[in-house]
Amino acid sequence: MVLPHGIILWACSSSCPTSCMCTQEKICTVLCDRANIAELPREFPCEASSINLEKNSLKFLSERAFGTLPSLKSLFLDHNNISFITPGAFKGLPNLLELTMAHNEYIRYLHTRTFTSLKRLVRLDLSGCNLFSMPDRIFLEQTCLRELFCFQNNFRRIPSAIRGMENLTHVYLERNKIEAVAYNSLLGLRNLKYLNLQENRISVIHEEAFKDLRQLQNFYLNDNLLVDLPRKSFKGLCHLKMLNLGGNLLANISNTWFGDLVELEVLYLDRNCLSFIDKGAFENLTSLVTLHLNSNKLTTLPFPVFQPIYFIGHLYLFRNPWECNCELEWLKEWMENYKLVRDIPCASPPSVAGLDLSKVQYARVNGTCIDPAEFNLTTAVPDYSTTQSKFNSLISKLMNQELREEVRNFTEGQRNGTVLEPAEGQVSAAHRPSSVGLVLPLLLPLLFLIQAQTGCLLDLTNA
Repeated sequence: MVLPHGIILWACSSSCPTSCMCTQEKICTVLCDRANIAELPREFPCEASSINLEKNSLKFLSERAFGTLPSLKSLFLDHNNISFITPGAFKGLPNLLELTMAHNEYIRYLHTRTFTSLKRLVRLDLSGCNLFSMPDRIFLEQTCLRELFCFQNNFRRIPSAIRGMENLTHVYLERNKIEAVAYNSLLGLRNLKYLNLQENRISVIHEEAFKDLRQLQNFYLNDNLLVDLPRKSFKGLCHLKMLNLGGNLLANISNTWFGDLVELEVLYLDRNCLSFIDKGAFENLTSLVTLHLNSNKLTTLPFPVFQPIYFIGHLYLFRNPWECNCELEWLKEWMENYKLVRDIPCASPPSVAGLDLSKVQYARVNGTCIDPAEFNLTTAVPDYSTTQSKFNSLISKLMNQELREEVRNFTEGQRNGTVLEPAEGQVSAAHRPSSVGLVLPLLLPLLFLIQAQTGCLLDLTNA
């Protein structure tokens, strides 16, 4: 017999536990959160659809702790002090869909039969519970489980309890202590769409460890200890949309890693140690919109690495020690034409260090690009010491040329008998004007012009 809606709401309110509040809306909701409850109420409304017991002081769950509640869909027990759960504690809740037990930091062990009878459970949250492991068969009855939250625990390996759970779509294992992903860690997860393994200690990934994840769309492997990856790490992940490998220790990008990721839209490779990218590493990423390469050790980015480059929508390259020579001229042109990338500060050569690539001037001689180190008149700060050296060299050359002219004239005079004696009015060598005296009047205007333009007082004393 189906009871009228009004009678159900009345029953919900009339049997509400003393420390709780029961709503009288569309469903019967029991609110017992933040009520300083140390022990569970003896009974709950039979019509209850949702019970919230979060942020209390519960320590222990006995067998059939909640009695029989056939209408209960959601149960919230997070932020309590639960340290032990008796096997069969959730018996009597045959239609429970969501169970949240997060942040019960004293739960360090779960019995194989902890969740027995919860055959319709869809969402389970065990985050922040200091779990070190889980029994292999703990989810034997939870064939409908789709979302499993186990982040911020103490797992050193991916729990083998999730193997073969074909209905799982979301698995959260971030901020644990997982050290490796074995070849069989993720077997049978054929419908998994979201996998988060970030902020662990993963340094090893076995070949074909992800081979069953054919429906995976979002994959977080960032902030681990990965130095290298297997040749075909992501083989078969043709539906992957986002891959985060940031914050690892990768030194190069292989052209064998991303070959099957034809639907990938966002790729994070930031905060690694990248200094080299294989030619063709990105050539199959025809759906890529955003690529993060910032905060690495890249000095150059050869154009063949990005052929074809039509796919990129946003390219992040800042915080790299870029060498802004002619090999990056194509990137500057791309920046100007497509406006999709900015903030590429140059680390070298010295003539453009500190400048953004967009402000570097490249010159061409006979169609060949000249590096800014050799030719960058419009952006490089003038090297006054070099200017002075060149000017002094010029004076020396002119003086030497003047002396050679005098010697040649003297020799020719000797040969032709036209050299006059000092007594005949010719000034002696001791009183003859020096070469500097002859040349300096000609060079003084040039000296003042250079000093006015450069602000550098040239030293002629050693000339």
